[in-house]
Amino acid sequence: MPHNNILLESGTNELEIVEFYMNEAPRKGGEGFERSYYGINVAKVLEILRMPDLTELPEISHPAVLGAFNLRNRIIPLVDLGVWLRKKIVEAEAPKIIVTEFNKVTTAFRVSGVTRIHRVSWGNVESPNFYVSSLAANSITGVVKIEDRIIYILDMEKIVAELSPQHLSSSFADEELRARLLSKRPKLLVVDDSALARNVVRDLLVDVGARVTLATNGREALETLQGWKREAVESGRPITDFVNAVVSDVEMPVMDGHSLTLRIKEDAVLRGLPVVLCSSIVSSTLAHKGESVGADAQISKADMQDLPEALAGLLPA
Repeated sequence: MPHNNILLESGTNELEIVEFYMNEAPRKGGEGFERSYYGINVAKVLEILRMPDLTELPEISHPAVLGAFNLRNRIIPLVDLGVWLRKKIVEAEAPKIIVTEFNKVTTAFRVSGVTRIHRVSWGNVESPNFYVSSLAANSITGVVKIEDRIIYILDMEKIVAELSPQHLSSSFADEELRARLLSKRPKLLVVDDSALARNVVRDLLVDVGARVTLATNGREALETLQGWKREAVESGRPITDFVNAVVSDVEMPVMDGHSLTLRIKEDAVLRGLPVVLCSSIVSSTLAHKGESVGADAQISKADMQDLPEALAGLLPA
């Protein structure tokens, strides 16, 4: 059941999500189960399967990792999402397996069931409050109401990164490039809804001399840019006195990275700012989406160590 044929245009601030659910034991006891609904971006889903035969992975001790299975000569680890989310799951039906690929890593997740695909606006996706995040191991990045239910969009990057920390690394070793960037001391706006990814990008860029301002979604970033723009116009100074480039995730509640990029490139004052999209869904098959909104560079979070070099090539000498 592949879902890779994404038809959405870039810059519309929309996404398609696969809705799935977990059958959980009632919180107040009793019989039966309560159903919680979750979502994942279609761009991250390879296919949906029935429960496969598993082989143990003795080198991985996390209780959520059930083992691995062979899918067309690819060995894929299977994560029990209920265990990861610290839920007591009721086996009311045969489980489903969602096979995902992002950050150049393929991982499968065991869930209770899968319903359908929804097209939603990022504008209708709210950032979770602390209480909502705590209900799911702080792994929720967005909340959206569809029909009569609430769907929680999960931070799959966080889950995979915590299971395999090497997949989200900020190591950087090019001393010559570090020296070049240190001499420029660029002012960068970094935009990402995931606290984990946001901090990794910030630390990487601060290490090469950048002065970093953080934003948690595209709308917050755009408001920050508009504030700098007003100050630049009022003082007769160039926008580059306030910011030299923008580094943005793509998937974010309220306003996504493609829409943010489009808004920047349509603005007479801001359009000269380089925009680098750094996202888990950046790939050769989806690169056209960033190109269509004017992104100056696109980097997978799996290749985050390439971010300083990309920025060095975009900033004035």
